[in-house]
Amino acid sequence: MTRIIAGRARGTRLEVPGAGTRPTSDRVRESLFAALESLDAIDGARVLDLYAGSGALGLEALSRGAATADLVERGRPAAAVVRRNAGAVAKSSGLPPARVHEASVHSFLTRATGPYDLVFTDPPYDLDDAAMTADLSAVARLLSDDAVLIVERARRSTPPDVEAAGLRVFRQKTYGDTALWWCERDPDAASGEGPQPATESQSR
Repeated sequence: MTRIIAGRARGTRLEVPGAGTRPTSDRVRESLFAALESLDAIDGARVLDLYAGSGALGLEALSRGAATADLVERGRPAAAVVRRNAGAVAKSSGLPPARVHEASVHSFLTRATGPYDLVFTDPPYDLDDAAMTADLSAVARLLSDDAVLIVERARRSTPPDVEAAGLRVFRQKTYGDTALWWCERDPDAASGEGPQPATESQSR
C-alpha cells in the first residue's frame, strides 16, 4: 500500500499492482511534487500519467489541485487497480474521478487530442530507445506551451533522447536508483533552429 501525500485526498490508501509495475517511492513523489508546486505547475493543470501503474502520480496531482487527469495503463489487472484507486481518491476528496484508459501508451497517444500541462511517463526498463523516443515525440505534440514533462527511469538506463522529440531538459534529479528528467517543449526545434544547450537558469 501507498498513500496520497497531500491535498484534498491526503492519506487515501492506494493499491499497488502485484507485478509488472514499478511504483514511484513516497520519497521521490514527495520531492517531485514539492518542486512542481514551486513552479505552480499543478493547480488547474490537465494531467497525463503514462504507464500509470497504481496511478499514484496522476492521482496525487488531482489531490493537489489539478483540473483533470488521464491515467493510461495497458495491463488489465493493473488498470483495474488504477480504477479502484481513482474511485477511492474521488470518494475521499469529493473531486471528479480521473479518467482511466486501459490501452497501450502508443495507441492512446495516436488518438489523444490534448493539450496537457503536466505529463508523467515512467516507461518499463525493457522499452527500447526507439520506442521511447517515438512516445516522447507523440507526447510533445500534445503539450501546452508551458507544459512540464517528467520522465522517470532507472539511473543506469539510457537517458531519454528528448532532443529528437522536440523537447529539452531543464532539470535532472536522481534519488538513489531513480532518475527524473524535467522536460519542456524546445522553441528552437519548433522554429527550425538547432538545439541549444539547456540549463536551469535558461528556463523556469
